[in-house]
Amino acid sequence: MTTQWGLTVRGICEFKGKILLLKIRPESHHNPGKWEIPGGKVKKSEFFDEALKREFQEETNLEINIESLYNLVENEYKACKTSEIIKSIQLIMKVTCKTNKVKLSEEHDDYGWFSKEEVKKMINEELLTPPAINAFEKLKFQ
Repeated sequence: MTTQWGLTVRGICEFKGKILLLKIRPESHHNPGKWEIPGGKVKKSEFFDEALKREFQEETNLEINIESLYNLVENEYKACKTSEIIKSIQLIMKVTCKTNKVKLSEEHDDYGWFSKEEVKKMINEELLTPPAINAFEKLKFQ
């Protein structure tokens, strides 16, 4: 069996010195109750910048501007429907928004705007998803 690869794009959104994180609902098959960086899978034939804007709109109702590439993370997970192991490349982008007024989708049950110190504490307490921890730690998050 060949390994399947997927592309995911996520955006670290900072507003007035705080970083947006979303809490995955407890019923989720992947990382229930953990906090994650907003974003999701890139659809076939979709540009990754369009995918990130779509995912932000769907998950938070925020319109974003993509500033730059922040990091690249490799992740592995089990597909819910087929139980196959999927390898995912996650592009972590630096994004901005004009407001901090979030309207959550059903995928998440909470959100928060966290200072960098609070994010560091969440990393130490393993409250973030593994890809989020990797995204912040690979760059010695400061």
